[in-house]
Amino acid sequence: MTDRHPLFAPLILVGGLLFGFGLAYSHMARPEVVLDFLQFEDFGLLFVMFVGAGVTGLAYLLAPRLSDRAPLTGDRFERRLKPFDRNVVVGGTIFGVGWGVSGVCPGAAYASLGVGNVTILWAIAGMFVGAYLQGRWRSGTSPAGAD
Repeated sequence: MTDRHPLFAPLILVGGLLFGFGLAYSHMARPEVVLDFLQFEDFGLLFVMFVGAGVTGLAYLLAPRLSDRAPLTGDRFERRLKPFDRNVVVGGTIFGVGWGVSGVCPGAAYASLGVGNVTILWAIAGMFVGAYLQGRWRSGTSPAGAD
Protein backbone atom coordinates (compact mmCIF):
# COMPACT_ATOMS: atom_id res chain seq x y z
CA MET A 1 0.00 0.00 0.00
CA THR A 2 1.29 3.43 -0.86
CA ASP A 3 1.65 6.20 1.70
CA ARG A 4 -0.78 8.96 0.97
CA HIS A 5 -0.13 12.65 1.29
CA PRO A 6 -1.75 14.16 4.43
CA LEU A 7 -3.94 16.36 2.22
CA PHE A 8 -5.37 13.37 0.33
CA ALA A 9 -8.61 12.97 2.34
CA PRO A 10 -9.33 16.71 2.74
CA LEU A 11 -8.85 17.28 -1.00
CA ILE A 12 -11.15 14.36 -1.83
CA LEU A 13 -13.75 15.93 0.46
CA VAL A 14 -13.31 19.34 -1.20
CA GLY A 15 -13.61 17.75 -4.65
CA GLY A 16 -16.80 15.96 -3.64
CA LEU A 17 -18.23 19.17 -2.20
CA LEU A 18 -17.42 21.05 -5.42
CA PHE A 19 -18.98 18.28 -7.50
CA GLY A 20 -22.13 18.21 -5.37
CA PHE A 21 -22.37 22.01 -5.33
CA GLY A 22 -21.99 22.07 -9.11
CA LEU A 23 -24.74 19.49 -9.54
CA ALA A 24 -27.05 21.41 -7.21
CA TYR A 25 -26.22 24.81 -8.73
CA SER A 26 -26.88 23.54 -12.26
CA HIS A 27 -30.13 21.90 -11.08
CA MET A 28 -28.86 18.49 -12.19
CA ALA A 29 -29.64 17.13 -8.71
CA ARG A 30 -33.35 17.42 -9.52
CA PRO A 31 -34.73 14.22 -11.10
CA GLU A 32 -37.30 16.19 -13.10
CA VAL A 33 -34.47 18.03 -14.90
CA VAL A 34 -32.86 14.70 -15.79
CA LEU A 35 -36.19 13.34 -17.01
CA ASP A 36 -36.70 16.48 -19.13
CA PHE A 37 -33.29 15.82 -20.71
CA LEU A 38 -34.17 12.18 -21.40
CA GLN A 39 -37.39 13.36 -23.06
CA PHE A 40 -35.45 15.83 -25.26
CA GLU A 41 -37.03 18.88 -23.59
CA ASP A 42 -33.99 20.36 -21.80
CA PHE A 43 -30.41 19.96 -23.00
CA GLY A 44 -28.68 21.60 -20.02
CA LEU A 45 -27.53 18.20 -18.76
CA LEU A 46 -25.77 17.60 -22.07
CA PHE A 47 -23.75 20.79 -21.55
CA VAL A 48 -22.87 19.78 -17.96
CA MET A 49 -21.76 16.31 -19.12
CA PHE A 50 -19.63 17.70 -21.97
CA VAL A 51 -17.89 20.17 -19.66
CA GLY A 52 -17.24 17.41 -17.11
CA ALA A 53 -15.92 15.08 -19.81
CA GLY A 54 -13.72 17.87 -21.19
CA VAL A 55 -12.17 18.66 -17.80
CA THR A 56 -11.60 14.95 -17.14
CA GLY A 57 -10.10 14.42 -20.60
CA LEU A 58 -7.78 17.36 -20.13
CA ALA A 59 -6.65 16.02 -16.75
CA TYR A 60 -6.01 12.56 -18.22
CA LEU A 61 -4.05 14.12 -21.07
CA LEU A 62 -1.93 16.56 -19.06
CA ALA A 63 -1.35 14.85 -15.71
CA PRO A 64 0.96 12.09 -16.99
CA ARG A 65 2.95 14.65 -19.00
CA LEU A 66 3.53 16.82 -15.94
CA SER A 67 4.54 13.97 -13.62
CA ASP A 68 4.81 10.20 -13.83
CA ARG A 69 3.17 9.80 -10.41
CA ALA A 70 -0.01 11.15 -8.83
CA PRO A 71 0.97 13.92 -6.40
CA LEU A 72 -1.19 12.82 -3.46
CA THR A 73 -0.99 9.03 -3.69
CA GLY A 74 2.34 8.43 -5.37
CA ASP A 75 0.69 5.89 -7.68
CA ARG A 76 1.88 5.71 -11.28
CA PHE A 77 -0.39 7.12 -13.97
CA GLU A 78 -1.39 4.23 -16.18
CA ARG A 79 -4.35 3.08 -18.22
CA ARG A 80 -6.38 0.19 -16.93
CA LEU A 81 -8.39 -1.28 -19.74
CA LYS A 82 -11.49 -3.24 -18.89
CA PRO A 83 -13.02 -5.76 -21.31
CA PHE A 84 -16.20 -4.83 -23.13
CA ASP A 85 -18.21 -7.95 -22.42
CA ARG A 86 -21.74 -9.15 -21.68
CA ASN A 87 -21.59 -7.89 -18.08
CA VAL A 88 -20.86 -4.35 -19.29
CA VAL A 89 -23.77 -4.43 -21.74
CA VAL A 90 -26.26 -5.93 -19.27
CA GLY A 91 -25.15 -3.69 -16.39
CA GLY A 92 -25.21 -0.59 -18.57
CA THR A 93 -28.67 -1.47 -19.82
CA ILE A 94 -30.03 -1.98 -16.30
CA PHE A 95 -28.39 1.27 -15.16
CA GLY A 96 -29.84 3.16 -18.14
CA VAL A 97 -33.35 1.83 -17.62
CA GLY A 98 -33.20 2.69 -13.91
CA TRP A 99 -31.89 6.15 -14.73
CA GLY A 100 -34.58 6.69 -17.36
CA VAL A 101 -37.43 5.49 -15.15
CA SER A 102 -36.39 7.40 -12.03
CA GLY A 103 -34.35 10.30 -13.38
CA VAL A 104 -31.81 9.52 -10.67
CA CYS A 105 -28.10 9.07 -11.34
CA PRO A 106 -26.03 7.89 -8.35
CA GLY A 107 -23.80 10.97 -8.11
CA ALA A 108 -26.71 13.35 -8.45
CA ALA A 109 -28.75 11.36 -5.92
CA TYR A 110 -26.46 12.37 -3.07
CA ALA A 111 -26.43 15.98 -4.25
CA SER A 112 -30.23 15.85 -4.43
CA LEU A 113 -30.31 14.65 -0.84
CA GLY A 114 -28.08 17.58 0.03
CA VAL A 115 -30.58 20.07 -1.39
CA GLY A 116 -33.36 18.63 0.76
CA ASN A 117 -34.96 16.04 -1.52
CA VAL A 118 -35.50 13.37 1.15
CA THR A 119 -37.72 11.24 -1.10
CA ILE A 120 -34.53 10.49 -3.03
CA LEU A 121 -33.69 8.10 -0.16
CA TRP A 122 -35.94 5.55 -1.90
CA ALA A 123 -33.77 5.66 -5.00
CA ILE A 124 -30.56 5.52 -2.94
CA ALA A 125 -31.93 2.51 -1.04
CA GLY A 126 -32.78 0.89 -4.37
CA MET A 127 -29.24 1.46 -5.64
CA PHE A 128 -27.77 -0.15 -2.53
CA VAL A 129 -30.16 -3.12 -2.69
CA GLY A 130 -29.44 -3.59 -6.40
CA ALA A 131 -25.67 -3.45 -5.85
CA TYR A 132 -25.95 -5.88 -2.94
CA LEU A 133 -28.07 -8.34 -4.94
CA GLN A 134 -25.69 -8.14 -7.91
CA GLY A 135 -22.75 -8.81 -5.60
CA ARG A 136 -24.50 -11.81 -4.06
CA TRP A 137 -25.45 -13.13 -7.51
CA ARG A 138 -21.93 -12.64 -8.88
CA SER A 139 -20.25 -14.28 -5.87
CA GLY A 140 -22.52 -17.29 -6.35
CA THR A 141 -21.89 -17.60 -10.09
CA SER A 142 -18.17 -16.81 -10.40
CA PRO A 143 -15.63 -19.62 -10.29
CA ALA A 144 -13.42 -19.90 -7.21
CA GLY A 145 -10.44 -17.58 -7.33
CA ALA A 146 -11.98 -15.24 -9.92
CA ASP A 147 -12.33 -11.56 -9.10
